[in-house]
Amino acid sequence: MLILDGLPDRPLNGKTPLTVAKKPNLDGFAEIGINGIMDTISPGIRPGSDTSHLALLGYDPYRYYTGRGAIEALGAGIDLKPGDLAFRANFATVHGNGSIFDKVVVDRRAGRIENTEELVKALKDIDLPVDFEIARATGHRAVVVFRGNFTEEVTDTDPKVVGEKVKRCKAKKDEVSKIINDFIQKAHEILEKHWINEERAKNGLPKANALLLRGAGVMKEVPSFKERFGLKLKVISATALIKGVGKLVGGEVFTPPTATGNKDTDINAKIQSSIEALKTKDVVLLHIKAPDELGHDRDFNGKVRFVEKFDSYLPKLLELDLSKHCLIFTSDHSTPVKVGEHTADPVIVSIVYEDVRKDEVKVFNEFEAVKGGLCRIRGTEILKIALDLLNLTEKFGA
Repeated sequence: MLILDGLPDRPLNGKTPLTVAKKPNLDGFAEIGINGIMDTISPGIRPGSDTSHLALLGYDPYRYYTGRGAIEALGAGIDLKPGDLAFRANFATVHGNGSIFDKVVVDRRAGRIENTEELVKALKDIDLPVDFEIARATGHRAVVVFRGNFTEEVTDTDPKVVGEKVKRCKAKKDEVSKIINDFIQKAHEILEKHWINEERAKNGLPKANALLLRGAGVMKEVPSFKERFGLKLKVISATALIKGVGKLVGGEVFTPPTATGNKDTDINAKIQSSIEALKTKDVVLLHIKAPDELGHDRDFNGKVRFVEKFDSYLPKLLELDLSKHCLIFTSDHSTPVKVGEHTADPVIVSIVYEDVRKDEVKVFNEFEAVKGGLCRIRGTEILKIALDLLNLTEKFGA
């Protein structure tokens, strides 16, 4: 299952990155497969990457979703216990006077800062009345876990748009919100004076002088992929959130050493790792993050270039025996360049297998997929369709 994160788009002047890009291999796979469109959650629901990946792995997100913070914490290597409260965080840039809550967010990603190890290290000594852990995630992201008997009923400090002030966390219990707000303030004081940010300011780069928290979550009991399907799963990704989904459902998670969670990732290493994984695993999910980031950045041409780059590595998949392996090319959600955020637009699906009922679609894009034989399905159905093609499902009824 190849997941091109955020790939589908809405037309700009009648065109999308997929209609402009030269992608003979994706088109070729669409031609020999069956195609359609898919609502990863349901029509009209804007999916998160976490909820959509749960659905693609056959888990109803309304039942099993733990909150993004908990999933990303798992992906970043933090072990969670019942009652621990996890947030995902952005290193961000704020300007203004007074406390952190008087200041305005001017860049939610601090110029997409990458190397945050020293900043994370500096924040580990913050004094709080509860234990906590902080770890670096992908790119400008981090995760923060507060240890104790917490609930999910707390609000974000991230305003989610630039030009607004950092929000105060609110919770049912005042002592909970005080702990989180004190952490945010103390983190800002440390980051503002950190030597890395002083160097960034000298070089004309935005300071990573604030942490914005969102996506609070507490761990839930989730049955493993092996328990549910009797199959072994491997997730290949460099993105903490997706690795967290893999760990949440008990799958093996792997990141090639040269892989990243951005457009500079080592595509060849990821594809090669996926092919190798098929020798010992039943289901392999390969996640590619770049199209989503380029959509958030509103970079139409960047999306085109990445699709063409990705496509150039796909001939390796032709080495697979398609009488034994089923390939799925799809996305977790749409991130249109014009919007710059996730939308509920359905994604493209191409299923390639020797015995699949081929349709008349010959091009992999948003306009052609809707003509395909799969018609319109939901995310939780895609794995079942593939397993049925491989004769790995049981009959329902007599």
